[in-house]
Amino acid sequence: MIEVNLYTLADGDLVGFRLSGHSGYAESGSDIVCSAVSSVGLMVANTITEIMKIPAEATAEDGNICLRIFSAQATACRDILQGFRLHMLLMEEQYSDYIVVKLTEV
Repeated sequence: MIEVNLYTLADGDLVGFRLSGHSGYAESGSDIVCSAVSSVGLMVANTITEIMKIPAEATAEDGNICLRIFSAQATACRDILQGFRLHMLLMEEQYSDYIVVKLTEV
C-alpha cells in the first residue's frame, strides 16, 4: 500500500508530503497506481523547487518521495499543495485498497 503523509502546520497550511510504499496494484513496471502517485509527487516537488524556486528539502530515493518547504513559504505553495492533496484524496477514494492518505501536523 502507498502511504501519503501530508505535512500540515497547526493552522492547516500544507508544507510538504512523504510518499512511501508500493501499491501492489500490478507488477512492477505495469503498476498504474504507483506510476500516477510517483508522477504527481515528482511534478509537485519539481514545480516548487525548480520552477517557483522555493527553498525546500526534497528527496526521491528508494521508492520514497519527500518534500518539505519552510513555513514562511507555505502561502506561496498553497495552491499547488492543495491541488496535490485533492488529487491524492481522489486517488485514495478510487483505489482505496492501494493508497492511504494521512495528515501529519509538523
